[in-house]
Amino acid sequence: MVTLAQLRDTDLSGLAPAATAYDTLSTNFGKHVQNMQHEVLKHVFNANWVGNAAGAANASLQRTSNRLDAAHTEMSAVSGLLREASESFLLAQSKLQVALQEAGNLGLTVADDGTVSWPAPSKAEKNDPGYNIPEQAKALANRISGAVTEAGNADQKIAGLLDALTERARNGTGLETDKAAADLKAVTQQGVDLMAAGFPPAGASATEVNSWWRGLTSAEQQRLIETHPDLLGMRDGIPAVARDRANRLNLANLITKYQQKPNPTDDEKLKLQGFLAISTRLETDKNQKPPRLLIGISEEGQGRGILAFGNPDTAQNVSAYVPGLGTKLSDVGGKDGDRALNVLNAAQKADPNSTFASMVWLGYDPPPGLEKLQDGDTRPLEVMGTDRAAKGGAAYDKFMAGLRATHDGPPAHLVALAHSYGSTTVGLGAQMSGGTGADDIILVGSPGTGAQRASQLHIDPSHVWVGDAENDPVSHLPSKGRVANDIQGVQQGGMIAGPIGSVVNGYVADKMYDWFGPENQLWFGKDPASGDFGANRFAVADGPELSFDSHSNYMTNPTEKDSKTLESVNNIGQIVAGRYDQVTRQDHR
Repeated sequence: MVTLAQLRDTDLSGLAPAATAYDTLSTNFGKHVQNMQHEVLKHVFNANWVGNAAGAANASLQRTSNRLDAAHTEMSAVSGLLREASESFLLAQSKLQVALQEAGNLGLTVADDGTVSWPAPSKAEKNDPGYNIPEQAKALANRISGAVTEAGNADQKIAGLLDALTERARNGTGLETDKAAADLKAVTQQGVDLMAAGFPPAGASATEVNSWWRGLTSAEQQRLIETHPDLLGMRDGIPAVARDRANRLNLANLITKYQQKPNPTDDEKLKLQGFLAISTRLETDKNQKPPRLLIGISEEGQGRGILAFGNPDTAQNVSAYVPGLGTKLSDVGGKDGDRALNVLNAAQKADPNSTFASMVWLGYDPPPGLEKLQDGDTRPLEVMGTDRAAKGGAAYDKFMAGLRATHDGPPAHLVALAHSYGSTTVGLGAQMSGGTGADDIILVGSPGTGAQRASQLHIDPSHVWVGDAENDPVSHLPSKGRVANDIQGVQQGGMIAGPIGSVVNGYVADKMYDWFGPENQLWFGKDPASGDFGANRFAVADGPELSFDSHSNYMTNPTEKDSKTLESVNNIGQIVAGRYDQVTRQDHR
C-alpha cells in the first residue's frame, strides 16, 4: 500500500534511467539473437549436411534460436514495464504535488494521512459570502486521495507483473515463445491502463488540467501525446500546440478506423467525410500564416471539430465561432472554416498592429439540416427545442475556460461569436454559472438566446452585439405562442411544423417584421435585435427578401464587391479587434 508520505517523498528519478539501461541491454541482446539467426542458422540450414545428426543439429539450433528470441521478448517486457512504472508514478506524484502546492497557497495543512485542515475563519471571513475554504479543502482532499490511490493501484499492478516475469525467469517458462509474447502483451496493455489512470478526472477544471500538464516534463508530455492522443486532444486546459499535435495523430487514426468499417452507416459516412475534409484543409493550408491548429477532433456524437487560424494561447485577440442548424463536421474544413478565416482577416484589417486567432468550434451536435426530413429523419425537428443548445452551451463554457487557463502572458480579449442556432447555444451557455467568460458576445442571425435581456448573459450589455438582417427568416421566427397550433407533426404537403414551418410556408403576411408578437418575442426568447433586449445592434445588409441566403451572409468573404454585404464581417472584425468606436451601428427593431 502506498502512503501519501511515500508518494510525496520518494525519489523516482532512478526509474527512467533503469528503464533506459534495460532498453540498452535488450537492444544489445537482440543484436546477438540476430547474429545467431543470420550467421549461424543461415549457414547450417543452407549447408548440404544431411542425415540423422544433421536433423538433430538443426532441431537443436532452432530450439536455441526460439529460446533466445523469447528471452529477448521477456527483456523487452521488463524494460517496457519499468518505463510505464516511471511514467505512471511520476504522473501520480505530479498530481499530488500540484494539489499540495494549491493547499499551501490557500493556507491549508495536509497531514500524512491526507486529512486537510485550515485555521478558524476570521469574523470578516465568516461574513464574506465568497468564503469557501471548506469546499476547496474537500476538493483538494479528494484530489490528494485520488493521486495516492492511483499510485497504489499502479504499484500493485506493476509489482504483480514484475513478480510474474521474475518467476518465468526462475522456472524457464519465459523461454517459451508463446508465453513470452503473452507477457509482452500483458505489459503493453497494463501500461495503457496505468497511463490513463494518471489523467485528471473528467470533472477537473481547465485550470486543474493545465496545472497538471505544466507539472510534467517535456518528455512526459510528448510521451502522452504519442500514446494517448485521443485523451489529450479534446481536453480543455491542455495548450493549443499540444492539442494540435495530439489531434493530428488522432485524426489519422480516425480516418483509418472509419475507412475500414465494413458496412458504415450514413452517419458514419458523414463523419468520415468530415475527417477527410479537415485533413485536406490542414494539408492545403500547411504553409499559410498564421498557422492552422487542430484544437479538437472526435467521433463523439455527430463528430467534433475545432479548427484555429492562429494560436489562441499567444494571440492578443481570440474569437471562437459557433455555427448552427445543419452544420456538418465537413463544414469545419469547409464553409465554416472559411467564415472563421474571414473574421480573422477582417480583424487584422481593423487593427494591423495586433495579433489574432479565430476559431470555428463544433463541440456539440447542432440539429441536422432540414433536407434530412425527406429521408424520414426527424432529428431536424429538434431545432424547435433547446436540449442540444443547452448541452452545447455547457461544453462551450468549458472550452472558453480552457482558453483562459492556457493563455500565455496578459489575458486575451476573448470574443464569443455565434450564428443561428449557435447563438441559442452560446446564449444558454452565457446564462449558466460563470457564463462564457468572454469579453464580448456577438450574435448573428439569431432565433433568440433563451434570455429576455442582454444583462442575463453574465456580461455588461454594452459588450453584447447583435447583427440581424432585415430579410433573414431565422431572425424573424415568431414566438411559440404565435404558432401554438402548428408545432405538432408535419403540415400538409410535407412542410415541417413549428417555427421552421412558419418560415417556409409563409406563416404570416408579407413583411417578416410583422411576424413578431407585441413583445418582440422570437422562438427562443426576446428578439436580440430589439431595443428591449438591450444589446448593441450593428449594421448588416438586408439581404434578398424571403430567402435563406439572407441568413448566410454575415461572414461573407471580404473580397466580395458588395460593400453593403461586407459591412457585417467588417463590423465583426472591428469588435474582435476591440475597436468599438469604428463599428457601424443600426437602429433596433
